[in-house]
Amino acid sequence: MNLTTAELAKYMDHTMLKPEATEAMIDQTIKEAIDYNTASVCVNPYWVKKVSQGLAGTTVNPCAVIGFPLGANATAIKVAETNQVIDDGAKEVDMVINIGELKAGHDDVVEADIKAVADAVHAKGALLKVIIENCLLTDDEKIRACQLTVKGGADYVKTSTGFSKWGAKVEDVKLMRKTVGPDFKIKAAGGIHSLAEAKAMIAAGANRLGVSASVQILEEAKAAE
Repeated sequence: MNLTTAELAKYMDHTMLKPEATEAMIDQTIKEAIDYNTASVCVNPYWVKKVSQGLAGTTVNPCAVIGFPLGANATAIKVAETNQVIDDGAKEVDMVINIGELKAGHDDVVEADIKAVADAVHAKGALLKVIIENCLLTDDEKIRACQLTVKGGADYVKTSTGFSKWGAKVEDVKLMRKTVGPDFKIKAAGGIHSLAEAKAMIAAGANRLGVSASVQILEEAKAAE
């Protein structure tokens, strides 16, 4: 895979989702994203306005997580949170599905939850990524979750929050790609710490990577050029 460092950077949602993140840590994340020209800066809702202001005039998008990290919020709360983060400047929204309802076989509930958020996101011109938390699912459940994400009208299906048992796995990205087909977008997130791991996720079918180790990976890529 012959991606330049600049091309690889545009796969990356540069992420700072730690609960202990301070304003200084958010400022540093914004600076790094601008320096390396990543796809986005992904943060918790509280920080979206600051990130949006910090990224003004750049090609780096503000991105927010909602219903994060458990996905068990009421749909109305997810929609309200979505509207809030977009009003604060988010151009991309990463939501967590209702994992328990998926595992219970209540696919109509899961799809309706996704669709309500997708409608809110798209009404304001933003993108929606749907986190299915693969580490808690069987392969059959992963397939259903991907199918419901597509039916719900999202733009991406995403592997993981990075806050559960484990993050992205190559075999899961391959399964997701097989399920959604060649055109629907996939984000791999959680546990991607090296250039080799990043390239493996892209080779498996990922269109976007959620990474906190962006600087480390991009410096590794630069050294290899």
